[in-house]
Amino acid sequence: MSLKFLVPAVAAAALTSVLSIPASAINSYNATPAPERTEVGALVVQWDNDDDPATPDRIDWMCSGTMVDRDTFLTAAHCTTDWAEGVRFYVSLAQNVQADLDAAALAHPGDPAAVGAAVGVEGVAHNDPQYPGNSADSHDISVVQLPAAALAARWNFTPATLPAAGKLDTLGPRGLEAVPFTVAGYGTQEAVRGPGGQTHPGGGVRMKAPVGFDALNNTWVRLHMTAPQGNGGACYGDSGGPNFAVIDGKRTLVATTITGDGPCYATNVSYRLDAPTARAFMSQFVTLP
Repeated sequence: MSLKFLVPAVAAAALTSVLSIPASAINSYNATPAPERTEVGALVVQWDNDDDPATPDRIDWMCSGTMVDRDTFLTAAHCTTDWAEGVRFYVSLAQNVQADLDAAALAHPGDPAAVGAAVGVEGVAHNDPQYPGNSADSHDISVVQLPAAALAARWNFTPATLPAAGKLDTLGPRGLEAVPFTVAGYGTQEAVRGPGGQTHPGGGVRMKAPVGFDALNNTWVRLHMTAPQGNGGACYGDSGGPNFAVIDGKRTLVATTITGDGPCYATNVSYRLDAPTARAFMSQFVTLP
């Protein structure tokens, strides 16, 4: 996984000037589809990418995220900031959001709002106002508030379990080495070398991969993605997506993917959800343990 932005390959060039912080996606080695992770969704964005009101907006999936209650989708602030005026956000909990976008584009040519309504539920984004913060604490966290009834009418899901305050600290590095971690999201695959340089193919399908504990500090947990140890990891498009850990026998959403190495081979750097900053922000929208 990496610090790259979470955009699908088709939108990468357009988004280079839009998003200042990179993101990630689930790479191909040791990764498998995740149809059972119905609480994990894709952030779909409709935006004006050419400053011409006479042309239709662009619409693509951009990031990943997780439902943390019936109407709150948790993702990264770099996914929901610095867009052109009039941006609209949708959330899809479908297993293959790219296929849904392709079908909707054929059914509603030139009508991005109809495409958005066909593939997802529209919501309102709220970003941590202190984003982008600094290297010690990026405040890279946001939520999209959604109409619960509209979401429930389309998808069945159980919201993710959030961690208690300081839970990762109580386990400590030695204890975390024994904890099973899993990342999930809709991102692209690790770098593929070609005549034109590296590309990151795929994306738009919900995947999961095991990762291993590497390091912990006040706001970040670093997870290693070493293939020989059976691990996978995140890549472009996985930003904002979940990092689950099995703690006390329960799958817990302990962090969200923010960045990593460029080729998506080595390290997933994730924002801790048990830390004071994240909890202070989330407490405005969801009941915390």
